[in-house]
Amino acid sequence: MDRRLTIGVCAAALALAGPLALAAPARPWMNPKLGPDARAELVLKTLTLDQQIALLHGDMPIFLGAKRPADVQIAAGWMPGIPALGIPALTESDASLGVANAGRGKADDATPLPSGLALAATWDAKLAFAGGAMIGKEARQKGFDTLLAGGVNLLRDPRNGRNFEYLGEDPLLAGTLDGAAIAGIQSNHMVSTLKHFALNDQETGRMVLDAVIDEAAFRESDLLAFEIALETGRPGSVMCAYNRVNGTYACENPFLLTQVLRKDWHWPGWTMSDWGAVHGVGAALAGLDQESGQQLDKQVFFDKPLKAAVASGEVPAARIHEMAHRYLRSLFATGVVDHPLPGGGLDTAADAAVAGREAEAAIVLLKNEAGLLPLAKSARTIAVIGGHADVGVISGGGSSQVIPLGSKTFPKPKSAPAWGGGEIYHPDPPLAAIQARAGGARVVFNDGSDPAAAAAIAKSADLAVVFATQWSSEGMDIAMKLDGDQDALIAAVAAANPKTVVVLETAGPVAMPWRDKVGAILEAWYPGARGGQAIAKMLAGEIDPQGRLPATFPASEAQLARPMLPGADQNVVETLSPAQGAKAFAVTYSEGSDVGYRAFAKSGETPLYPFGYGLSYTSFRYSGLKVNGGQTVTASFTVANVGDRAGTDTPQLYLTAGPKRTQQRLIGWTKVTLKPGEARVVTVTAPRRMLANWDVAAHGWRVDGGAYKLAVGPDAATATLSGSAKVAAGSLKP
Repeated sequence: MDRRLTIGVCAAALALAGPLALAAPARPWMNPKLGPDARAELVLKTLTLDQQIALLHGDMPIFLGAKRPADVQIAAGWMPGIPALGIPALTESDASLGVANAGRGKADDATPLPSGLALAATWDAKLAFAGGAMIGKEARQKGFDTLLAGGVNLLRDPRNGRNFEYLGEDPLLAGTLDGAAIAGIQSNHMVSTLKHFALNDQETGRMVLDAVIDEAAFRESDLLAFEIALETGRPGSVMCAYNRVNGTYACENPFLLTQVLRKDWHWPGWTMSDWGAVHGVGAALAGLDQESGQQLDKQVFFDKPLKAAVASGEVPAARIHEMAHRYLRSLFATGVVDHPLPGGGLDTAADAAVAGREAEAAIVLLKNEAGLLPLAKSARTIAVIGGHADVGVISGGGSSQVIPLGSKTFPKPKSAPAWGGGEIYHPDPPLAAIQARAGGARVVFNDGSDPAAAAAIAKSADLAVVFATQWSSEGMDIAMKLDGDQDALIAAVAAANPKTVVVLETAGPVAMPWRDKVGAILEAWYPGARGGQAIAKMLAGEIDPQGRLPATFPASEAQLARPMLPGADQNVVETLSPAQGAKAFAVTYSEGSDVGYRAFAKSGETPLYPFGYGLSYTSFRYSGLKVNGGQTVTASFTVANVGDRAGTDTPQLYLTAGPKRTQQRLIGWTKVTLKPGEARVVTVTAPRRMLANWDVAAHGWRVDGGAYKLAVGPDAATATLSGSAKVAAGSLKP
């Protein structure tokens, strides 16, 4: 039976029962004083097996055609509700960076946040919460009650096409900020996901690859990021990934979905598949609760085949009950049931201000030779070159794409997935923002298409600002370089005028063969709705650079754990269904938990820029380190602003060695804003788990007793202060 008919029969029966059927006693689950589990059970007592199964598979509205109900908008996903029981339908939007367009057309407005990697560069959980709260508010105003947000896959390879959606290479930083963003979204009484669980760390061959890693390393890296985000954000749902993990598809992987999520982490919510990631009804036994985007699977497994599996005894009816319970429980726990969607127009000006504050805090100053920045007020001519700076700021492609009104689309490269759109620039042009702050200086623009012409303009100017871009998208991986011939453009401009500032708008780390030839470098990432203004404010010195790198910038691809991208030899073009002709292959994460800066600390190699790095327009000094031990470590020290202007610093606390293991780990940080000459004592306490190692035999975290060596510094490669403390031995259960 069609599930819409099934749910309709339930509604019709209640209607025939008369007004008393809808009275409060007949719907005791609507009592908000009851707990979410109790409320879910009360609903389930009224549902047949067919009605329960109807809650376990969802549509893509775009594929419903004429069958799409009039009140169901184009969206990533849709789950019908049970109106007579007060259970709303769920309308799901792709997200993380804002309410994604999903093909609703050019008239669909929304406010884009900066990229996930930009958020990570803020090192600021309060900004993460504010951004999540803003996009959650917009989602509800636009008729959505579920955001497919919360991407926290670690940056193991800078070529991953979705790195811009995620939050860098460190599990503590990524998990903390991702959890805060999820909490912000769900503060609007809606569901946010946590995704893509797990090891979806490259796009090439994502439908066929097998991510291979040993359990201890997995627990101490990628899973730890998910664990922290889950504890902090308490997402209503977790979305499993396309790829295999240690031989088994993530969406039918009992280790991930049952052992880790339910038994170890005691998480009560529901698991949903990624769109097109279900391969059979056996996924239900492994711990998958809901088949999402069912039209992209080979068949709708969680409908008639699932019911047949119950009838044959392959899947117990109790498991169907549990799946439906977890789904309904999350709807009650997040407030979806008790807080109907409000509708109403967007306040894009206020929402863009939220995005702007995040963008300002995310920009990282990588180089500032001879104080070239802020731009001198004495400059008479400023040349602005390249990067479509006259149009807007670049954004990442794929399902997370947000398209505010006024955006402009440029053709996509041949390597882009066929199902995606072109390169979209958000309408906040840096050129106009620079001109507004130029005072009496003349600002001239060149599009950068002709390096010789750009160099000629730069030579005649007092200084040049070159905007350089790198486009990335879901469904493709990228080279660790700027797009096209932009390296040659920058080299030509710098040769003509050494007072050249390079503003990078990239998905992540890129090589910089021209680094030593330019005067200053800013990494602005994909800066979102007010990105152009944030960049101009930074160039003009209205704000101090406070962004710090959330990922190591390698000097070249030769420094990567896998210099050749696995699967690249197959020339796999990613699609929304398994690539035709693509052979399964393994990606062995032999580096284990030594991701990013940890690997560089182990090898002794020097990256282009280390994790945590970022300059300021002022200078900071650390002194007076005091370390206390016990159950964990606490470091207190003085941070002083020894420059001539106010600024914000992010001192970082690292573990450099434990009693039985040497591995560098970020174990804490703080942010402090100081006036010129001001000093302040700050204290950073490490979570005990960050000192622990995963013990496979004991199935838990083991803290070895003894001395722990620590370092305080402005980045992972600089130990300004060092000390040690003794920590008591013990264990922590997952």
